[in-house]
Amino acid sequence: MFLINALASAVLSTLALSDLRRRRLPNATVAGFAALYFLHAWLSGESRVGIEAHAATGAAAFVLAALLFRFGWLGGGDAKLFAAVFLWTGPAYAATVFFIVSLAGLVLAMVQLGAGRISRTRAAESKLQWLAPARGVPYGVALAIGGLAAVWLPLMLAHAAPPQHMASQPPIHARLI
Repeated sequence: MFLINALASAVLSTLALSDLRRRRLPNATVAGFAALYFLHAWLSGESRVGIEAHAATGAAAFVLAALLFRFGWLGGGDAKLFAAVFLWTGPAYAATVFFIVSLAGLVLAMVQLGAGRISRTRAAESKLQWLAPARGVPYGVALAIGGLAAVWLPLMLAHAAPPQHMASQPPIHARLI
C-alpha cells in the first residue's frame, strides 16, 4: 500500500507543478491518479460496498465540480481532479478533505494576491510570473494538497487507532472518579 500511496503522491505533485506552470492538468495524469485508487482498493481487499461508496463520493464531487465549471468558477481539469480526489476520499473523510482543499485554496489565493502586488516592479515580475493573478488561480495545487490528505489520512489514522482491547475501556480520567 505504501508504494501505491507514494506513487499517487508523486502523481499529485506532478499535477500541482503542471497547474502552476501551465495552468493545465493533463487528462491522462488525472485518470492515472484515479486508476491508482482502484489498484489500491483491490490490493487492500476493499469490499465491493466500500468501492461503491468511494465511487459515489467521486461521482457526487464530479457533479458539484461540473456545476462550478459551468459557472466559470473552476477549470475543466480542476473539475476532473476534484472528482478523482474525492474518489480516493470516500464518504468517511469527504468533509475533512473538503475543508483542507478549501483552506489550501484560500491560502493559495492570498499568496497569489500578494505576489500580484509584489510583481508590480519589473525585477520581481519575471520571477513571479507563474503566480500572476491574470493567469487565474491554479486550484489544482489546492486539490493536490487535499489529494495528499485523501491518500495518507486513512493510513495515518489506522496507525493512530487504539488497540481493540483498549477501545472498550473508558478514558483514564473516567476510571479515577
